[in-house]
Parts: sequence; structure tokens; C-alpha cells
Amino acid sequence: MSEAKIISNTRMHGDYFRAVFDAPEAAAGARPGQFVHVRIDRRGDHILRRPFSIHNAENGRITLIYKVVGAGTANLSHLPAGSVCDMLGPCGRGFSAPAPDVLPVAVCGGYGAAATYMLTRFGGGVLLLGARSRADLLLTDEYAAAGFEVRIATDDGSAGIRGRVTDLIAPLTAEHPGRKLFFYACGPHPMLMALAKLMRTNGWDGELSVDQIMCCGVGACFGCVVKVNDPARPGEWMYARSCTDGPVFRLADVYTE
Repeated sequence: MSEAKIISNTRMHGDYFRAVFDAPEAAAGARPGQFVHVRIDRRGDHILRRPFSIHNAENGRITLIYKVVGAGTANLSHLPAGSVCDMLGPCGRGFSAPAPDVLPVAVCGGYGAAATYMLTRFGGGVLLLGARSRADLLLTDEYAAAGFEVRIATDDGSAGIRGRVTDLIAPLTAEHPGRKLFFYACGPHPMLMALAKLMRTNGWDGELSVDQIMCCGVGACFGCVVKVNDPARPGEWMYARSCTDGPVFRLADVYTE
């Protein structure tokens, strides 16, 4: 836990913002898929921290991509450079590094693409990005510049194909017969569950970053538990804390029934 000074905090488009923090302690150990827990405002009833996926971590800086969805993120969006926030992290279990013989495929919904971006440091891959419309697309240029092929699906057809992000998977696998794919996913819960079922049906492997509301961020309050398969008791299930046991879970551990 340390103080992190905002270097820049700028609007990307719409309600989406990019904040860069001077946070050498958090940046030093950050891995793809981990998050930081940030106290934005200590006034009134705004004392709880907010979890943010780490978009990037380099040169002592942590970059966060966020959307204004409530009082906390609205307050953050108004903080100018030089403001100081209390930052805890890096937190949680992140994504594993892709094996040399696999094609890494990031499957993301909306600003879930921020959570998988650090996978680009391992080399090229494919980003399958789904959103409601063109206005909700993020980071496509950054992924492309990092060597990822970008494919898009939007609900309204304003960019890419008209449909769900899972509709992009069949054409991709058809283009790579016999190639071992490994999926990394982050997005809304319904998307993750649909993807997990599709992966199991087809015998694909991967990891999913769950989207859970967190309170303490350190595993003490049990407010962010998710249902997972119990590896010690095949066929049984248990509850795991997404903040410490996750937020990234292996496909085999994700409970989808």
C-alpha cells in the first residue's frame, strides 16, 4: 500500500478515461490480469477502495483504463495531474504466460480489453473484441501496434461483424486447423459463461478473469466470492475469493452450470 501520484488523467472518448500513476512499487511486480485497489476519496461514504485492472505497468508507472459508471469513477475522472490516491497492489492472481507452441487469443468485452493488454509483451496473438457499438471499442490500435490481429463484433453492426464476440471464434479456429489455441478472457459475466461453455464443448483451454464487485481486495471480507469447481473433489464445487484466488481462473475451475 502506497501513495500514487496521477501523472495524467485524460478522456479517451465518451465515458472512457486513461489514468497514468507514478507507482513504482505496484508497477515493479505487476503481471497481466492483476489489479490495483485504489482509494479515490476519503470523504463521506466514499471510503471503500475501487478495483481497477492494470492496463499497463512499465517504467515505474501504472496505467488504468476505466469507464465512469458511478460516484467513485466520476470522482476519479475529475482528479487532475498531481493528485494523490492511495493504491494497494498489485493484487490477485493474473494470467499465465502463453506456452511457446500456442496461439494466444484474447477474448474481451468492452473495456475488458484493458485487463488482457499486458499479454502483448509476450508477442503476437489475436484480439477478439466485442462491444455494444463502435463507441464502446477500446485499444484496438494499441493491440495492432503490439502485433496482435484485431477482430471485432458489435451488437449493432457499427464495426466489425454484427453479433457477439463468441461469433468470432469459429472463423478463427477454421483458419488455424490443428493449431493449439489458448484463450484469455475478460468481460461481463454472461459473456464469460457463454465462452466457457463453448470452450468446454470444443475441448479448448484457457483462463477467465471474472468481473466481481470487491470490497476489501485482500480476501478478508468474502464479499467477492465466485462458484468454482473443487479440484480436490471432482464433481463438487466450492466458493473462491475473486480478489485473492482470482480474478483469473483456469477454465477447468470455472463453474458454469
